[in-house]
Amino acid sequence: MSFPHLLEPLDLGFTQLKNRVLMGSMHTGLEEEKGGFEKLAAFYKERALGGVGLIVTGGISPNLRGRLTPHACQLSFPWQVGKHRIVTQAVHEAGGKICMQILHAGRYGYHPFSQAPSKIKSPITPFTPSAMSSRQVRGTIKDYASSAALAKRAGYDGVEVMGSEGYLINQFISSRTNTRTDEWGGSFEKRAQFPIEIVNAIRAKVGKDFIIIFRLSMLDLVDNGSTWDEVVQLAKWLEHAGVSIINTGIGWHEARVPTIATSVPRGAFAWVTQKLKQSVAVPLIATNRINTPEIGEQIIASGQADMVSMARPFLADPEFVNKAAANTPELINTCIGCNQACLDHTFSLKRATCLVNPRACYETEINFLPTSKKKRIAVMGAGPAGMAFSVYAAMRGHEVVLFEAKSEVGGQFNLARKIPGKEEFNETIRYFLNQIKLHKIDLRLNTRLDAKVLETEKFDEIVIASGVVPRELSLPGFDSPKVVDYQQVLTGQALVGGKVALIGAGGIGFDMAHYLCESESSTLNPDKWLKQWGIDKQYQHAGGLTQPEVENTDHRQVYLLQRKTSKMGQGLGKTTGWIHRLVLKQHDVKMKMGVSYEKFDDAGLHIRVGEQVEVLAVDNVILCAGQESNRTLVDEMKASGIPVHLIGGVDVAAELDAKRAIRQGAELAMRL
Repeated sequence: MSFPHLLEPLDLGFTQLKNRVLMGSMHTGLEEEKGGFEKLAAFYKERALGGVGLIVTGGISPNLRGRLTPHACQLSFPWQVGKHRIVTQAVHEAGGKICMQILHAGRYGYHPFSQAPSKIKSPITPFTPSAMSSRQVRGTIKDYASSAALAKRAGYDGVEVMGSEGYLINQFISSRTNTRTDEWGGSFEKRAQFPIEIVNAIRAKVGKDFIIIFRLSMLDLVDNGSTWDEVVQLAKWLEHAGVSIINTGIGWHEARVPTIATSVPRGAFAWVTQKLKQSVAVPLIATNRINTPEIGEQIIASGQADMVSMARPFLADPEFVNKAAANTPELINTCIGCNQACLDHTFSLKRATCLVNPRACYETEINFLPTSKKKRIAVMGAGPAGMAFSVYAAMRGHEVVLFEAKSEVGGQFNLARKIPGKEEFNETIRYFLNQIKLHKIDLRLNTRLDAKVLETEKFDEIVIASGVVPRELSLPGFDSPKVVDYQQVLTGQALVGGKVALIGAGGIGFDMAHYLCESESSTLNPDKWLKQWGIDKQYQHAGGLTQPEVENTDHRQVYLLQRKTSKMGQGLGKTTGWIHRLVLKQHDVKMKMGVSYEKFDDAGLHIRVGEQVEVLAVDNVILCAGQESNRTLVDEMKASGIPVHLIGGVDVAAELDAKRAIRQGAELAMRL
């Protein structure tokens, strides 16, 4: 399949973009690291070389009070221009274009100096902002313009004004967060004056030949958000003010609706960009969960948008556009929307990277250079760790033989992809399989690596990536065929009844509960998914919200149990855990904490919670109580006298951690 619409140039009059792909804004954490701008330059340079039409940086504050965190990056003074030039020169040398995003956090600022239109605390930060005076509002507008002028001096091709996701500009626009009674509050015209004056001030400072993107919140997904008429009116005013492009913003950060997690259908929000296209002539960018060239092509070819924005997909694969242009989309390392190494890292103040591509943001530190000593390496296990190591080692020039006892590669990913909303794991398996073929790795399915093999073949190194097995519990009645583990259920070896108790409420327990309640994945049915989360596609309500409609397709009663007394799902992802908890609440899953397990018999599962004894009349018990390293044959391998290395779950069998497994495989491949 070719992608003519995706790869078509976009003429902005004073400049031309070589294709319709925008690398959306992502804060990497490099912005604040010592020597981080040199690393950031390498990061963006790879993406420019990879063919992307236009890059937008992570958010840079226009002043001190606008910072997201106390030490976050800002561009307010001439002496700060130099480090930005390192980035712009690297991108331009690679033939790319880059805009700097200007972002004022407003009440989302994670520090006591935050300011907002009104003194209203955000539900996701601990600090209450001070309300800006009219003079401070005017000063902030000037700060935006000054920051844009400095960005131009630094060599940026333009700026993106962050006017969505609930940050400062969004806070001025919405009556939810703007209760002012002066010239900056009250009517929509007054509330919208702030973004309009920012754009006017920037355009006056930078002139006509400079890209200004405005990221407009087209769908707030919060109560008392903007109405559709207000979105359209603001877009028209922005067009008149001289913006070059309008980017789509979806959802405030405090919204209780998922917008970028893997469970969100691909291209789920392109309809709202299309809805605006009939009202303005300025080019529009569609965003959120666009992760393949096929989806991008479809959105542009159908007239839903003029460009598509992809952020995390460029963490996963810097060569995304080049591979699409070469008509080899099967070689793209697809973003699975997991958030585990990118957003979860960002919100924990760590450097962002990527679960499926550990080189992301480590381009100067993780490289697979040609080996000076070619080795023949045996790898046991073709799960995420084993596949990753095999591919990276083969890239370096080693001869790799990959042994897998089962009939397919993928390991735990083959189970994960069966969970509703986690179908994207198919893409990672597809990617590694194609890399295995491309690098001529000797893949032997249905074959165990054992002493017999080592007697007949010579290897210089052995890498064991045999993964994990479910942990068993030795309790009265747990030898019943009605007590099964999660792997048996997901592989179809065990069928379960209408009432089920899950022991263990980590990631596996949550996934199993979802699987049992929603056998027909709403992720694969966008209209059903929009209804499930109460998103009003007709946009008859402010903020785009309506009453959710949830279907429990299997009508099961599920109990999710844990020994700990702590909050259920506390160990889930920082940016996705709330979604998993809400999904189970939608399906009326009963959650119990501080549970002791007594026995299982014909009456059901006998448990104790504190002093209270209870019998759950369930048909089945499913064990999700963790896992143990699959160390079968490890001692045998070590006895061979050949150097042995353990990676992935066989090394550490904590909560399933593909991020660590793939990274371990990459780091070992660099060393051998």
